[in-house]
Amino acid sequence: MFNPESPPELSVTRWINTRQPLSLKALEGKVVMVMAFQMLCRGCVEHGLPQARKVAEQFSDDEVVVIGLHSVFEHHAVMTPAALEAFMHEYGWPFPVAIDTPAAEDAGGLPATMKAYEMRGTPTILLFDRQGRLRRHYFGHVEDMRLSAELMGLAIEDAEAPREASVALERRMHATLLDPHAQHHHGHDHDHDHEHGEGCGCDHDHGHDHGHDHAHGHDHDHKATQK
Repeated sequence: MFNPESPPELSVTRWINTRQPLSLKALEGKVVMVMAFQMLCRGCVEHGLPQARKVAEQFSDDEVVVIGLHSVFEHHAVMTPAALEAFMHEYGWPFPVAIDTPAAEDAGGLPATMKAYEMRGTPTILLFDRQGRLRRHYFGHVEDMRLSAELMGLAIEDAEAPREASVALERRMHATLLDPHAQHHHGHDHDHDHEHGEGCGCDHDHGHDHGHDHAHGHDHDHKATQK
């Protein structure tokens, strides 16, 4: 299991829609949203990518950077880099897209970044704070209001905020932003379970149920519990 406090770098074979390669390390100081998708994933085309477009167009790229990550684990012969370029041009997606390093031909399995981040499938959203820490990991559709609120919370957090300040902001967000898919017990202390988004019924699961937590080590037990 990787450490969300120092998450792995994206493993990329090629970038599209950007003049120069990007990296999580180079983007520290900004909030980063990574949208892992497949162009033949209905949930990605109908929900994930349009949502990423909204974020790219409505948040300043001086504060929030959106990156698409084409993580192909099926239909490899069809979802080629050339097809992806045509797809990007046809839809006019306004953000850079990285091609996830594919698994070796004789090994099968998942592309490198998808495997490193233990993703369940596509679409998957990863949110990184200004210090490069992974703060959210969602599989499936995430409501626009929730995503926008969490991005804004990360954006107003100081780039050099001590851990205590980050924990305080997380607690404030948790008390304010209700999760319609979680059970809330008012008047009782409860952990902030960092849930993956509910699938929209058309997201692509690569068929493995990890059953693991992404523990961030914050005092409020900030976890990502996969479904």
